[in-house]
This record gives sequence, C-alpha cells and structure tokens, in this order.
Amino acid sequence: MRFYFVLLVLIFASLASFSQSKGTAYDFTVDLTRVVDDKVKVELTPPSLKQDEITFYLPKIIPGTYAVQDYGRFVSGFEVKDKKGNALPFEKIDTNAWRLKSAKKIAKISYWIEDSFDTELAGPTIFWPAGTNIEEGKNFVINPSGFFGYFEGMKQIPFQFNVIRDKAFYGSTGLIPEKTGEPLSLLKLETPQPEKRVDVFRADDFDLLADSPLMYAKGDTAIIKVGKTEVLIGSYSPNARISAKEIANSVREVLMAQKEYLGGDLPVDKYAFIFYFTDQPVMSYGALEHSYSSFYYMPETSIDRMNQNLRDFAAHEFFHIVTPLNIHSEEIGQFDFNDPKMSKHLWLYEGVTEYFAGNMQVKHGLISPEQYLNILRQKLVMSDGFKDDLPFTEFSKYVLEKYEDQFYNVYQKGAIIGMCLDINLRKLSDGKYGLQNLIADLSKKYGKDQSFQDDVLFAEIGALTYPEIETFLNTYVGGPTSLPLSSIFAEVGVNYTRELEEKEITLGFGNNNIAVAQYNNSPMLALQNCDRMNEQGKAIGFEDGDIIIKMNEVVLPPLGPEISGIIAQHKAALKEGEKVAYTVLRKDESDQYKEVRLEAVVQPVLISKRHVLEFDDAATPAQLKLRRGWLTAE
Repeated sequence: MRFYFVLLVLIFASLASFSQSKGTAYDFTVDLTRVVDDKVKVELTPPSLKQDEITFYLPKIIPGTYAVQDYGRFVSGFEVKDKKGNALPFEKIDTNAWRLKSAKKIAKISYWIEDSFDTELAGPTIFWPAGTNIEEGKNFVINPSGFFGYFEGMKQIPFQFNVIRDKAFYGSTGLIPEKTGEPLSLLKLETPQPEKRVDVFRADDFDLLADSPLMYAKGDTAIIKVGKTEVLIGSYSPNARISAKEIANSVREVLMAQKEYLGGDLPVDKYAFIFYFTDQPVMSYGALEHSYSSFYYMPETSIDRMNQNLRDFAAHEFFHIVTPLNIHSEEIGQFDFNDPKMSKHLWLYEGVTEYFAGNMQVKHGLISPEQYLNILRQKLVMSDGFKDDLPFTEFSKYVLEKYEDQFYNVYQKGAIIGMCLDINLRKLSDGKYGLQNLIADLSKKYGKDQSFQDDVLFAEIGALTYPEIETFLNTYVGGPTSLPLSSIFAEVGVNYTRELEEKEITLGFGNNNIAVAQYNNSPMLALQNCDRMNEQGKAIGFEDGDIIIKMNEVVLPPLGPEISGIIAQHKAALKEGEKVAYTVLRKDESDQYKEVRLEAVVQPVLISKRHVLEFDDAATPAQLKLRRGWLTAE
C-alpha cells in the first residue's frame, strides 16, 4: 500500500483576502452535467499573458506518489481561441505540455478530460487515490492535477475553478468553498437550468489546487468536531453498504486521541476524509494524504469488516497535518510538477508519521502494548525484503529513479527509525523529551511558510536536541549502518532476538507462497513456490497455481480487507492432531479449473522466526521508567 505525502500549502483564512483584479487569476470551469464518451469539458479563461509564446502544463508527477502519472494523456480536443472565437495556433510538445503561440491574444482554452479509473489509454498506471473518475449521474472524483493545468512560470498566482453540478450532488473536499449551490446565471450562461448548480472554489496557487481533491456524488457526509477543527467525512458507497456516519463512529476515537497526542491543538481549521468505495474487484487499494484532506479508494464492504483498517488509515493520514505541512524541505515547498527534485527526508515525512500512527494508539489505549510489539515486529520482518545497507537519505533522494522498488520500506524501516529516535531522545533527557517534543519544536522553528535546507536538517536537529542525536542520524539514516536494534530495545526493557527456531502450528503456506490469480473477474488468493513450503504445506499437497476457495468449509471471498481476518481466524482454530481441509481450484490437463479437496493432520513444524520481541519481566526501574514514557500518555 502506498501513501501520498504532500507539498506545503496554506489554506486561506478569509475569503475576503482573495479579492483579485480581473486578469490576475486563472478561471477554470468544469461541467459535470455534460458527459460525452466518458469525458467532461474543461474551459479556462487565462490570467493576463505578457509573452508571445508560453507553455501550458498538466502535471507529469505529483508529490508523494513517487511515480510518473502523465495526466496530460487524458486530454483531448485541445483548443485555443481569441476574443472573437478564432482558433489560435499551438503545438503539443510532449505528453503533458502544449506550446501556445500568440499568447497575448488568448481568451479561452478548452479541452476534454477522460478519467483514469476505467481508461484504456496507454501509459503508466495511476495509483487509484491519485486518479480521476467520471461516472455520469453517480460519482466524479476530481484530483485537480488530472483536470487543471498551469502556465510556465505562473504557478504562484490564484486559481478559481467553478464546478457545474446536478443540484442533488455534494462536493466533499478540504477546500473552503467561496460559493456553493449558485444558479448558472453566476457564470452568465444564457439558458436557465434550475436542475443545475455552481460551486466556486479558490486556491492561492497551483500547489494548493493540486493538493485539494474533490469528490462529487449524492450527499453522504458526517461531521466530527476535534477540538476546534471541523472534520468532514464524505463517502460514496455504490450499494450503500457503508455510510459516512458509520465511518465517523469508527475513527472518532482515533482522531480524539491524535488531538491529545499532538498536545491538544491542531494546526488546521477544516479537514476532510474522502472515501470512494468500489464494488468492482480490486488488486490494490489505499489512500493519499494531503495537507487538509485525505482520499481513500477501498473495496466496498461492511463497517465491521474494515473497522481496524479505517482506524489505521486515519491514524496515519491525519498526522500529515504536521509533517510535511509544517515541516518540509525546499524541494517540497517549491515542488516542480514536471521536473521534480526529491528531498532526502522521507524518513521524516512518512516514517515518523507511520511511527506516530502506531505509537499514538498504544499510548492512548486503542491497542495493547503486546499488540504494538507485534506491529513493530511485522515492520522489521517486512523491512528484511529491502536493502538495509542503502542510506535512507540516498534512497529518498533518488526514489523516482533507481530506488523506486525500495519505496515501501519507508513505512517499515522509516517507522523503526522514528522509534529509535524516540527512545534515544527519552534516554538522553531522562524521559523528559521525546520525538513528539522534537516534531513540535521543528514545527515552531519552521512552520507552514518556511522550508528547511535538505543538507542541514540533521545539524539543526542536533542543535535543538543533543549532539548524539545528530551522530545517530548521520550514522544510521544518512549512512549504511544497520540500526542498533538490540541496544535500543534494551533501553525500554524489551528483549530482542534477531532469529530463532521453534515449533509452531502453521497454515502450511507463508508470505512467500502467496500469489494473486484472477477467477470469475475477481482477484483470488493463489499459491506459488510450493516446493519451498514447510512440512505442513507439503503434507496438505498444495501445488503451484492452486486457488484457495475454502478453508475448513469457510468460503474465501475475493481479496479485500476482510481476507486477513478470515485467515487469522482459520489459523487460530487449528489444533494439533486434528485435520485441516482446503478446497482449491486446480487446472486439469485441458487447462480448466476443477475443485480439489485437500486434507492433512495438523502438526507443529520447526520454523524460523525473525525479529522476536518480548517484554523483559526482569526489567530494571530505569528501563520501566523509559518504557512508560514510550508507551503511555504523559
């Protein structure tokens, strides 16, 4: 699962401060009530242009996805006209850029946008939460980078965009609208159409515009007050299997705990959780977090089957109101959407955020300390699949190029880096100062309007805290040395064993045996590498390509958030000496799937376990003191 970290943006405090003279702002209009061939039309009245020629861009990439998107490929029917409606010349110079001639004469630019959710266009696959959706009469997902563009050298002036919508539709977004539900006469359209309405939004610059997704559908919303912050939940569930009210009830406790974790005050006035649930088979799902909102693409299921998933997502996403909103480098503060330069500090933007998401839950009693140790262990196990000797700063700097395959480690080792920093800070301060304090101090030092320099951050942190912390960062984050896990865990009375062997009841297959296969247009749990299964798996008789459809007569659904819970329940029910049964789909000689029933006696097998963590019953008073500061609310 990939997550989206964001650039610096500043939401306007007063609409009155947005007053602009004519010609100094972009003015876009998108009509969601007119869908043609699964496309909608975008029109732009440009700001005053002084150049004879200028380039118009749609983004090639957006911050946080760490992959090329090429939003320009979804554009068709591109036209440029003067005040009299005459066509003006232009040249498409690459996928995302148009060179416009006679720029001073331009009065209108228009084009049609196709959505990414069901596109057949060639090009890079767009991560669902970064995509766009056009479902006439049902749902529209507007990630602005996929709809709107900017002129070369003119990203830092205001943008207005008008959304023409059906009067029954509602727009969920973190933006504060300038006007909502206005008649079409607002746009000086000739024919009155009472079934349509206009919403008007403004943004200081393209950074804020690109950072502000919207979703339009028939209204299903809920509001949570978290301190002084208004949190909007907007949901689209095609079969009404889950509601915004249910989501609000699920995440409310997490948000309240986060407020306390951040010291009682939040740095935003409004925040939006925007949920798009699909009833179509999914191979992946996830979320992108923004400065004032987060967008979720998830399989449609009931609240009880996704409750913990929602809470975990919310715990991570919401923390991005701190970093990088209030703490970010120049590379993020002045992000280049078509020729990006990456920061060295993904460990801070994503790693520390992921660490806080778990640490907050244990500190405020949402999970037990034992559950938290298991979360940390899973991150360590998953991190083993990545390059441990690759300096995290180098990986972060070149994640768009040679280290794209290392990205997911930011949520594994990145979070463990956060843990190590927290424990080290508490050790050096006799428990009085931890990572929460450091992030609060960095937020005060920099804030929304000031970027730090990538190369001096470690020194700045050392000056704010201790020289030993700067040394730690240079050695273990900026260098190739493995984290000193044994000594770090020992500080808080946790025994760490890198690897041990013990007997355990297993499912017969492990993570390296899991594959995905399509069956009846749905992604299903399949098996691979069966020659490397443990003795239990070999006794059952699994073969490569088997699709598991039943476990002890319990039918497995297509892959989705509920599958892990079903498998965990199945494993917990296994008892030594009893029989375990699987029903699989296996191809026969004619390449047709046939049901095959497999059985075996449950027997413990000797397995190797890595990164075993256990609380030390003989921990000293000093260790227990640090542990309390680490795992309990202060």
